[in-house]
Amino acid sequence: MADDDSTTLKKAKKSKHKKKRQRDNDEDRKAKKKHKKEKKKLKKESIDDGDDTSVTAKKAKKAAKKAKKEKKRKQKELDEKIVSSSAIEFYPDDLKTLQLAKNQEDEKQKAAAAAAEAKAAAVAAAVEEKDQSAANSDNNITLLLFYQYVEPCWDDDQFQVALKFVTDQGNKYGLTGRMRVAKEGLNCTLTGSHDGIRNWCAALRTFDGGRSKIDQVTGEKITEFAKTEFKLTDDLPPKQRFPKLHAFEVVEIVNYGLAGSRAPEIAKYGGTHLEPEDYNNKMCEKDTVIIDVRNHYEANIGRFNPPEGGAKMIDPMMRKSTEFPIWLDKPETKEMLRGKQVLMYCTGGVRCERASALLKQKIETEDDTKSLGIKGVYQLQGGIDKYFKQFPEGGLWKGKNYVFDKRFSHAPPKVEAVDRTKKVLGEGEVAKVEQVVDGIPASAADEILGACEGCSKPWDMYRGKRRCPTCGVPSLICRECFDKDKSGVKKLGRDVRCDLCIAEDVRNKQQLREREEREMKEYENNIKQKLGEKYEPYMQRKHAITRKPKPNPERITRLFLKNMCAKQMDEEKLLEFLHPAKVTHIQWLTDRNTGAFYGSAFIEVKTAEDAGSVLAANGMTVLGRRMTVKYQKPDEKSIWPVPGTEVDL
Repeated sequence: MADDDSTTLKKAKKSKHKKKRQRDNDEDRKAKKKHKKEKKKLKKESIDDGDDTSVTAKKAKKAAKKAKKEKKRKQKELDEKIVSSSAIEFYPDDLKTLQLAKNQEDEKQKAAAAAAEAKAAAVAAAVEEKDQSAANSDNNITLLLFYQYVEPCWDDDQFQVALKFVTDQGNKYGLTGRMRVAKEGLNCTLTGSHDGIRNWCAALRTFDGGRSKIDQVTGEKITEFAKTEFKLTDDLPPKQRFPKLHAFEVVEIVNYGLAGSRAPEIAKYGGTHLEPEDYNNKMCEKDTVIIDVRNHYEANIGRFNPPEGGAKMIDPMMRKSTEFPIWLDKPETKEMLRGKQVLMYCTGGVRCERASALLKQKIETEDDTKSLGIKGVYQLQGGIDKYFKQFPEGGLWKGKNYVFDKRFSHAPPKVEAVDRTKKVLGEGEVAKVEQVVDGIPASAADEILGACEGCSKPWDMYRGKRRCPTCGVPSLICRECFDKDKSGVKKLGRDVRCDLCIAEDVRNKQQLREREEREMKEYENNIKQKLGEKYEPYMQRKHAITRKPKPNPERITRLFLKNMCAKQMDEEKLLEFLHPAKVTHIQWLTDRNTGAFYGSAFIEVKTAEDAGSVLAANGMTVLGRRMTVKYQKPDEKSIWPVPGTEVDL
């Protein structure tokens, strides 16, 4: 009984404590709620009294955090458009150390030689050169490849703004190399320091192309190069730096002969861009063809090699890009494309832009091409250069990639590492590099697709200035044959021609020129029939708008032009062709009786340099006729310029 009373007492006591804790908790909650309410009231009163410092600070902090996050997002988006790799990334440690040491030594020697040469001329110049050399290099070189078409094209003023911007920024960051600048965009191969190249790319991203645009949705400024893909190769030796920066004013950033109204719109007709991995998969599919849009001498030393049962390779056998539209229009070419997926590739991607757009334009606008049932037009994003960065062991590539910089040609990075190790460290070290490069066999570096034109031995390095004597493309000559020719032991005669001239049995320049003119005439007739009234004659121009002027020691400014197309030539076409020379007067020579123009004229230009530029057009084809140009001093007895012949500038 006593135990029961004790238990009951304990339970009552426990219940009492429990109720007390509950009351305390309820009071705490009420107190906290009251405190929170009072704090909120005080905050409201503070704002009402104008004391909003803390709120403003919080808002500012939140806005700054948001801006930082957005900046980080945009930077990440831009970084994704910079595809970079190291030239020595796959070297074994021993070779990497040697190469970096050699780069440093080469740079020191170069700087010392430059300083000594400058000192001999002027002490001040030596200091400036040394400082510039230090600013431009970190003992290695970065190579930049990129292109960008702009649509619509820049007008004259916008073009000049763009030309000045890229040149000024290039000089500012100490870049060297070649920039092809046209109204349709840029195509550049540049070298510089690691930071110099990247700073130039960042500056170009902000450039508005001389025509500011505002996004109607975001309110942000739209730039021409915001989404441009820059392809970088770091850690190249100093000797592979270009000596100077050259900005060339050109009609097309790739010379297809498709300038102006002939150019297919890339935004409207361009092929589907495939990243390297997707392109690699496409090459394994049946009913697919791959068109190598490069010149034949490039494909001769390296090309894709799809697996059996996959795509079929097509080499158009071109010597220059202007041949592509003609090749694409041939009946035999169209048959090769019938019912197929069409893949295209080139070195960096730029040549595929117009090529794929031209084919797709034909599919949509020409019945005979539409009837082929082509299943799609695709191009390799970033070209072979980007493919190598994503497939450093080579993927489906065989041989070397021909390039237009001081590397001349190169294999995929891992294969290059094997080759370099064998040459520098010896055969015994190949096992070491094979481990580094995931077992790439040493034999991969020995795979040579080309052959010497002199002795037919396997060879894949274009060296020296010799060109095919019949067509003018670079000659593939081995070191032994080159040395024998140079020493006179065994001269390379005119019978030593490129493999394409031998295959086509082209034996002299005239034979090739006659064939080219015949094919061009046939192509133009086909285009004329298809376009009807919309047809505009093809106007051949040299690559550069600013042709290199011919000598003009007497500073003559009057020229005689003959053999022009009497039916189609007019003032507008002539001025367009002779641009940028400033023509001030044109005297069309006509028949005295009938007044008919028969293809000749005298012109007056503004300066002697303009006259030299016009003379550089001598022998070029204009509207289907080879024009003759020569200096013609005015007769002292005649009135020149003739009144009424002024050109409206």
